[in-house]
Amino acid sequence: MTTGDFYDYFDLLEEHEKEIVLRVREFMAREVAPIANESWTNSRFPHELVPGFAKLDIAGLSYRGARSLLTGFVVLEMNRVDPSMGTFFGVHNGLAMGSVDRLGSEEQRERWLAPMAAMEKIGAFALTEPEGGSDVAAGLRTTARREGDMWVLNGAKRWIGNATFADLIVVWAKDEADGADGAVKGFVVEKGTPGFAATKIENKIALRTVQNADITLTNCLVPEINRLQKANGFRDTGAILRQTRGGVAWQAVGCMMGAYELALEYAGTREQFGRPIAGFQLVQDLLVRMLGNITCSLGMVVRLAQLQDAGVYKDEHSAMAKAFCTARMREAVGWAREILGGNGIDLDYDVGRFVADSEAIYSYEGTREINTLIVGRAITGIGAFV
Repeated sequence: MTTGDFYDYFDLLEEHEKEIVLRVREFMAREVAPIANESWTNSRFPHELVPGFAKLDIAGLSYRGARSLLTGFVVLEMNRVDPSMGTFFGVHNGLAMGSVDRLGSEEQRERWLAPMAAMEKIGAFALTEPEGGSDVAAGLRTTARREGDMWVLNGAKRWIGNATFADLIVVWAKDEADGADGAVKGFVVEKGTPGFAATKIENKIALRTVQNADITLTNCLVPEINRLQKANGFRDTGAILRQTRGGVAWQAVGCMMGAYELALEYAGTREQFGRPIAGFQLVQDLLVRMLGNITCSLGMVVRLAQLQDAGVYKDEHSAMAKAFCTARMREAVGWAREILGGNGIDLDYDVGRFVADSEAIYSYEGTREINTLIVGRAITGIGAFV
């Protein structure tokens, strides 16, 4: 596969699956890599790339019967070049399309999945709130009130990827009819709906190409036909997050693999004291540490994909992978920057972008601490959440 796949996990894919992954790899190298730094620096989303992504025909692969191992390697390839574009795709494909596929009625699936798979309509997923992150399950403040065939949504969301330009935004809100402990429901808010506003979050230091937004909902009217019919509680929301947390672990593997390969190439060409630094023991030590992090993390997500395909994976499996792989990623990209020395903070060498982007991947879809508590509850039988 690549120099970062030391144990050749890529060979677990079938030949037709490898062809798909290689198409993604070629597209990322040809179309995304040359503009990744410019887009990141200017916090500009390259809309001109969306038709190319659409032609790859990879949106909604899992909903068309593809193995989780294939979708995982697709995620890895994107993040190996540009975690920002990997995140854009993950929000659209995993969170937004996943919500419609799993929690929508047959009519809703027929209405939205095909144009989303063709990337004619881009999705977003609005759960996190200004005052609610890790505790959002219990502290959700966005409300929904039914009036006839319409729902009135009020509240605010934060850090919502793709929201400034998305055509379909899955918004999670509590039903006022249920009182303070109202059941969480999902609503698909379409672009241009009165009462919906998205403001781009500026001055980020990570995933700058991703258009994260603050969302305000002010008496936002959503028809009953846009309420996800199978979303009747946070348990349903959690089923989506269980799937996508595994995807974030694959993102982490791709991110550290990209940084490692850049550092390995640099070490082979950078000369100090009359020879390439790749010949120095301390540099080789860092390279091997990075490769070890990649290899053990890749083994974990491959096994997670197998559990997903077997239908036996649980919340704690995804939580462990997300917590472990993102922590190993944080170490690995730091070692890559160390190998590059001062050049590691020069964006022209790419590694600095991976270092910055890793901080966002480390935090979203559940912090390390929260995912640790999910696993801890599973192995002890005792919940340690506040």
